[in-house]
Amino acid sequence: MIQDISQKLLDPRFVATILAGVAAAATVFALVQPLLEPDRLAKRMKLVSDEREAIRRRERERLATKVTLRTEPKAYMRRVVEQFDLNRWLGTDTAKRKLLMAGYRGAGAETAFLFFRMVTPIAAFLGAVVYLFVLEVLDQPTEVRAGLCILAAFLGIKAPELFLMNKAKKRQAEVRRAWPDALDLSLICVESGMSVEGAFKRVSLEITMQSIVLAEELALMTAELSFLPDRRLAYENLSNRIGIEPVKACSTALIQAERYGTPIGAALRVLAQESRDHRMTEAEKKAAALPPKLTVPMILFFLPVLFVVILTPAIIQVMRSM
Repeated sequence: MIQDISQKLLDPRFVATILAGVAAAATVFALVQPLLEPDRLAKRMKLVSDEREAIRRRERERLATKVTLRTEPKAYMRRVVEQFDLNRWLGTDTAKRKLLMAGYRGAGAETAFLFFRMVTPIAAFLGAVVYLFVLEVLDQPTEVRAGLCILAAFLGIKAPELFLMNKAKKRQAEVRRAWPDALDLSLICVESGMSVEGAFKRVSLEITMQSIVLAEELALMTAELSFLPDRRLAYENLSNRIGIEPVKACSTALIQAERYGTPIGAALRVLAQESRDHRMTEAEKKAAALPPKLTVPMILFFLPVLFVVILTPAIIQVMRSM
């Protein structure tokens, strides 16, 4: 039996049949294998797309829940403001503009600002009086302590304005980072045939993951374009709410395009290029300002350690030789 098997295995015809069968099987496998193998790239792209949609949905929900365009004033704040007529004494157009730039809109924000502008200096003055006259922590003459109390009251008056300025600068920095990308998206939407309202509405949805502040402002501008009698007011309100030069230039270009009928796509292309160049220039400025800023830390922290490392072995050798 073993001899028969060995003879069979050594038979050229049998070996040729086996090799032909293996070759045919390999050919069939090579042809069918791409059809049976799952499309991993498509699966990965679908997972990425689903994750992106989930992130976008989550950001929209957070935008809808956390960001409110108008706030209702508190009852006690409204009573105090109306009773003391704070809008007449403490309310200014500059403060209203700063409230808009800081993202606070409506009567509630203005009432809260006037309330804190009255309460903060009083609280700071009383705290300084207690700290300096009652507790007598600072051993200074009475005139100096009285001047410090007046200074505390003055700082209390300026504290709400400083808070608004800080808030507005943070919002402007966030908008400045995301503005070139928003212009690029707007250019793509406009050149694809969408209207200005539709383009900015789409951009406000897409830019949410990068900047909630800019998405909020663009959505508000889209609403104003639909409801205001003059479209120019919507663009001017956008520039006034944000208050940075790229947005003001874009608003001016859009107003001129609306008035004279020039192509909006060409204006957006030029503005997008200028915004990208401006962002690159700012990055180059920061990079160029880095060496002077590193001079003082190097002198204070690097050079003493370097001197210690270099001079210590020499000092040790001198001490041993002596």
